[in-house]
Amino acid sequence: MFCFQCQETAKNTGCTVRGVCGKEETTANLQDLLIFNLKGIALLAKKGKEAGVDMTTEAGRFVTKALFTTITNVNFNDANLVKWIKKAQEFKKSVKDKVEGKVPGALHESALWFSDNEAEFQEKAKKVGILATENEDVRSLRELLVIGLKGISAYADHAAILGVEKDEIYEFILNALASTTEDLSVDDMVGMVMKAGECSVNTMAALDQANTGAYGNPEITEVNLGVGANPGILISGHDLKDMDELLKQTDGTGVDVYTHGEMLPANYYPAFKKYDHLKGNYGGSWWHQNEDFETFNGAILMTTNCIIPIKKKNTYQDRIFTTGVVSYPGLTHIPDREDGKTKDFSAVIACAKKCQPPQEIETGTLVGGFAHNQVLALADKVVEAVKSGAIKRFIVMAGCDGRMKNREYFTEVAKKLPKDTVILTAGCAKYRYNKLDLGDIGGIPRVLDAGQCNDSYSLAVIALKLKEVFGVGHINDLPISFDIGWYEQKAVAVLLALLHLGVKGIRLGPTLPAFVSPTVLNVLVENFDIKPTGDVDEDIAAMMAGN
Repeated sequence: MFCFQCQETAKNTGCTVRGVCGKEETTANLQDLLIFNLKGIALLAKKGKEAGVDMTTEAGRFVTKALFTTITNVNFNDANLVKWIKKAQEFKKSVKDKVEGKVPGALHESALWFSDNEAEFQEKAKKVGILATENEDVRSLRELLVIGLKGISAYADHAAILGVEKDEIYEFILNALASTTEDLSVDDMVGMVMKAGECSVNTMAALDQANTGAYGNPEITEVNLGVGANPGILISGHDLKDMDELLKQTDGTGVDVYTHGEMLPANYYPAFKKYDHLKGNYGGSWWHQNEDFETFNGAILMTTNCIIPIKKKNTYQDRIFTTGVVSYPGLTHIPDREDGKTKDFSAVIACAKKCQPPQEIETGTLVGGFAHNQVLALADKVVEAVKSGAIKRFIVMAGCDGRMKNREYFTEVAKKLPKDTVILTAGCAKYRYNKLDLGDIGGIPRVLDAGQCNDSYSLAVIALKLKEVFGVGHINDLPISFDIGWYEQKAVAVLLALLHLGVKGIRLGPTLPAFVSPTVLNVLVENFDIKPTGDVDEDIAAMMAGN
């Protein structure tokens, strides 16, 4: 195996024996083979459209969902990945049959390879994986694109689940994935990566439209961190439709619902706040789940990443459920919706009713809900605070949390930032500092949480509005610095979106991506002044000076 798609990859080079995330070599290989087949689908769909056979929507739906299942901490189940590979080949054949005789020239092997012999899958995977591209810089640009596309695909899939689909997004994903089978110039590959940033912005905008259209604009909300006396269900991940259906099905059952990890921002939506049995948030970010799930005592529902391997000492195996693209060996999976019906969470509810109430691990509250609509409603107050000097600088500390000890950097930055700064955040990076007592500035909390990782779009909207209000020429002219923590592929999609918007001087940590070669990194440094996080005090001083 060779996998370097996440921040914790071994020695910041690549996992070659077993993933630091816990996935086995066979799992990594099957993911590579699935992506190989998806490239074939993308290529055939692209060629087909050029020949007048348009399958953009169908191919886009399939490819985005399949790419989503290869994101870190989504799918650890080899049997499920084998099914995905077989489904990909069936879909690929259907596309190939439709364009047969209409596409001139030779096709890449990914469009032509078919096998139903599972014994061949592992050997084939080893020949078509990441290292099949020998040139380091070509490999770096291709993988930067594929990894970004994984993040974009996750956001596109969430939007599609809520009925918002845009063929221009699907078309770009297909064309970009197909481009990784072509011998492009370095300039063309760099251009495609930059276009991925534009697509990322458009996809996050579509998801924002889907979420707010279905559940209202997030509101400033005080979220409870304690527990009640009823048995509960802990819902983790990002899928708000799962949240919606679970709340409806648990209403009046005597079972409470709690959010975990990236589902915390569900507490900010008006459509969910009306449920009295939505009790608040339990625990911390994704990597604490072996402990959080243990003490929760009740049923657990994983809607997306991040699920992590269950340890031998854990006892929650029989009360954790997966759904959507998530798959883990031995766990009960809640099937997808069929024919416009809702998912059936009765098994989760029945499990919860047999469990003890959650064990309290903390008390108090935290405040969130500062997405773009809410912050823009407070724009006059924010602008006045900046003009008066009460707020000297905004620090965008969005992104991901992770296990590495050096992520304490972000906690220390939050603690040491001057009292006249405001942190703008989204994603699970917030858990490094959202429970600290950092106070407020004239009633404006010093940590403004916009929501999930995709709600980084809100931070971009806020920045663009501030640019307009202050009459400056560019985001980079605002008193804003970017100090981003990354872990998985959705964070890469967010990073590419920021680069598309022309943001310069981004600090990225706790390490720079292993999939970015020295030459490609040099391009990013020269054009965007990307830099690694460093010494806390030195970084704070530089950011306060606008560097």
